[in-house]
Formats: sequence, C-alpha cells, structure tokens
Amino acid sequence: MAIASFNKDPEAMLDYHINWSDWLDGDTIIASEWVTESGISIVADKFSDTVAVVWLSGGESRSRYEVTNRITTSGSRIDERTIRIKCKHK
Repeated sequence: MAIASFNKDPEAMLDYHINWSDWLDGDTIIASEWVTESGISIVADKFSDTVAVVWLSGGESRSRYEVTNRITTSGSRIDERTIRIKCKHK
C-alpha cells in the first residue's frame, strides 16, 4: 500500500521525499535505495539522517507508477515505504 500519491507531468523532473523521523524514533538512516517500475526513471537520490529523496522523470500520461524506498538504519533495522505517482499532462 502506498503511503502517498502525487501527480506528475510526464515532461517534468521532480523530487519526492519520505520523512522517516517518526518511525526512526532516534535511529538514523545509513543506506537508502529507490526502486521503480519501468516507464518512469530515477534521475538521482540522496538521504539524510531522517529523510530519503528521489528525483523522477518521464512516465506515460494516464499511467500510475509505484516507487519504493528501502532504508537501513544504524540500528540494523530495514524497512520500506512506497509512493504512487500518477502521470498526466497538466
């Protein structure tokens, strides 16, 4: 299940983030990986102690994509969250 949904124009390159701070409860992110379906592209990504960010481009108009962020913490916890991207021309 996706934690959030966003609209994106297929021509746009935009950043999306997941704030993990509530779940981390004082722990910190030491690794972050983003995975998505074909048709939309991961251009770049970065993370801080509590937030993971991904830049996405492309996508087909009237299509939906799921983009998943998997993190590892300094306390050796591993979890993932998924966002949904709806592509449509604006």
